[in-house]
Amino acid sequence: MIIAHNKNPGATFKMAVNHMVDHTDEELKSMRGLHKGLLYDKHRSRMQAPPKKIDPEVLKALPKNVDWRNQGVVTPVKDQGRCGSCWSFASAEVIESIYARATGQLVELSEQHILDCTPNPNHCGGTGGCAGGTAELAYENLKNVGIASEWVYPYVSHAGSDYQCDKTKTTPYAHIYGYVTLPINQQDPLLVAVATVGPVAVSVDASSWHFYGGGVFDKCNQTNPDIDHAVQLVGYGTDSTLGDYWLIRNSWTPGWGENGYIRIRRETTPRCGVDITPSDGTGCDNGPPTVTVCGTCGILYDSCYTLHNSTFPAQL
Repeated sequence: MIIAHNKNPGATFKMAVNHMVDHTDEELKSMRGLHKGLLYDKHRSRMQAPPKKIDPEVLKALPKNVDWRNQGVVTPVKDQGRCGSCWSFASAEVIESIYARATGQLVELSEQHILDCTPNPNHCGGTGGCAGGTAELAYENLKNVGIASEWVYPYVSHAGSDYQCDKTKTTPYAHIYGYVTLPINQQDPLLVAVATVGPVAVSVDASSWHFYGGGVFDKCNQTNPDIDHAVQLVGYGTDSTLGDYWLIRNSWTPGWGENGYIRIRRETTPRCGVDITPSDGTGCDNGPPTVTVCGTCGILYDSCYTLHNSTFPAQL
């Protein structure tokens, strides 16, 4: 295990040997699986939106530390295997948490249902499934049909294979009313959402995460971040030694990171970089040539959460 001290005072994290040590670069890349062409194309009209103003009193009243695991609304850490299904895991996990907050029932919901049955008509980066997708794409479909439980429609794509949608297993256990996509590259709305609504699906550059072993991580490429992974943001906090952080649940088994979680640096004034390859691997010809991405590992670029019904949780 290696202890790494980055250039930021007090920020320390560990790199560790884990179950991915024998993976090839292509295998590691396939585990991220967020295809940016679709992501950027969906956000094109929002890129120039003015900053959303949050009442300073609202920000002042937010708790200093938030960890939704302590509220009993986060299911155990899962394993996506070698399928680029991160987007289906992050999507299902946020629904699990919002549903638990609304009903008091914490139930594991089906990532395979999302993976097999979410249409991707634009064929951006492939046709969905293990070839990638986005949380918004999943929610747009699920708000019409609901999502099955994990027990009825279990996850079988660990090895990277795609399957046809099995309509005999799609009886919905939970429904969503809709979803909220937060303002691009703005930290305050994300803070308010995770503090007051619940866990949020976020997109990040996870290309340097594979051998993270603990601490507050700040080793992403902040000059040219490469958004490639979807995860569940379950909180934030402050470490007396290591500073402020975002708390993220990954889908690379509980043996990775801090029992399946990673803490990444949270800044008072977020840094921004430019993704110079927003269409890598997607086959999308109509995306922008470059995209500004803010926050550590690009965490502020793309985030969303579901609505269980028309009144809960409140829309920001």
